Amino acid sequence: MKTNFRPFRKYQLSFFVLFLIVNAVTGQLYEWRGPGRTGIYNEAGLLKKWPDGGPNLLWEAEGMGYGFSSPTLTDDAIYVTGRKDTNDVLVALTPDGKKKWEVIYGKAWMKNHDGTRCTPTFYNGNIFLISGSGDIVCVGSNGKIKWSKNHYDLYESKPIMFGISESPLVVDNMVIASPGGKKASLVAFNISDGKIVWEADPIETIPQYVNPKLIEYAGKKMIITVMGTNIFAVNARDGKILWKVDYVSINAGPERGYKNHAGTPTFRDGNIFIANGYNWVALKLKLSQDGNSVTKVWENRNFDPQLGGVVLLGDYIFGSTHQAQPNDSWGCVDWNTGKTLWTAKWYSRGSIVSADGMLYLYEEKSGHVAMAHPNPEKLDVVSEFQITKGEGPFWAHPVIRNGKLYIRHGDWLIVYLVK
Repeated sequence: MKTNFRPFRKYQLSFFVLFLIVNAVTGQLYEWRGPGRTGIYNEAGLLKKWPDGGPNLLWEAEGMGYGFSSPTLTDDAIYVTGRKDTNDVLVALTPDGKKKWEVIYGKAWMKNHDGTRCTPTFYNGNIFLISGSGDIVCVGSNGKIKWSKNHYDLYESKPIMFGISESPLVVDNMVIASPGGKKASLVAFNISDGKIVWEADPIETIPQYVNPKLIEYAGKKMIITVMGTNIFAVNARDGKILWKVDYVSINAGPERGYKNHAGTPTFRDGNIFIANGYNWVALKLKLSQDGNSVTKVWENRNFDPQLGGVVLLGDYIFGSTHQAQPNDSWGCVDWNTGKTLWTAKWYSRGSIVSADGMLYLYEEKSGHVAMAHPNPEKLDVVSEFQITKGEGPFWAHPVIRNGKLYIRHGDWLIVYLVK
């Protein structure tokens, strides 16, 4: 099979144009996994091979607090969340790693891997967060809390097995969160004062670890997510549920032991890709012309990325497997057919992002970082190195901005020059 990398450049350019349009309309937005939550960072001129031992270290900073969240980068600051004692703390750094301020924004999750998980969402000078105990919080860029409310208490919900991992989603003048519970599935709060704008009908009482995806299709903005046993979408204007899919029925066979979902949906051209760990089937769904229903295009039963996300470049989906066989492997799936094109072992499963036409892999058990070609024929690693600072699993997703690679591990933030 002849490999042609030009499509990757085409789609990266379209993401960049979309990002400029969104910024022009809505202002400054920096969030989980970059523009549109795609895991694709709009960079150019990056190195295509690193020196032996890895790219040049620019700086490293200790004192973020223990956590698994990724940093959020703006033009003049870096925001990182972490657990200090029993509190969730937001730390603000200068672009060169000097501490500006920190603020406690809620009680931390203290069970099963007690590190903070929420990646900050920055929008027009405000930082939106969700604590491990269910507080949704707005912090100004000066470090002062503007408003806070415990939406898990409000909607009679509670964190599940591994706590709360959600990064709030900003839509127009609203910030969206997913408490689940008996009263609502998703809730929209006014970004200025935290007043409730709308509440989506409850789907299940069990919340999830998913960061919802905002898309625009058929003249409407919709929010897509997974909760318990359902994949569903709500109208971002009023919170009305547009459609839902029984994920368990599609999965078939024995019911999954864990209804754990952490993967942000992927969207392109009216098609949605859903994938989760624990042997949940990966699906491509096609939206109807009016956006009010979906049909299944294909399913894949040996691709179940657990925590590390996926990237869609050209016609190929890249990520890693959890329990699907061969488990703990990296793989590539054809976007059009759903066929697995290859699987390969590289240390362990992990997170994946992309920039300037290349893949960046960060495996979760021993902290190796790699750069690879997005090759649909094989795992094509070009360079690699290992993170040695910090403690705990390597679950934070890499971030790339202005030619710099940001790696978070435990209490540390480490920054490399990759341009």
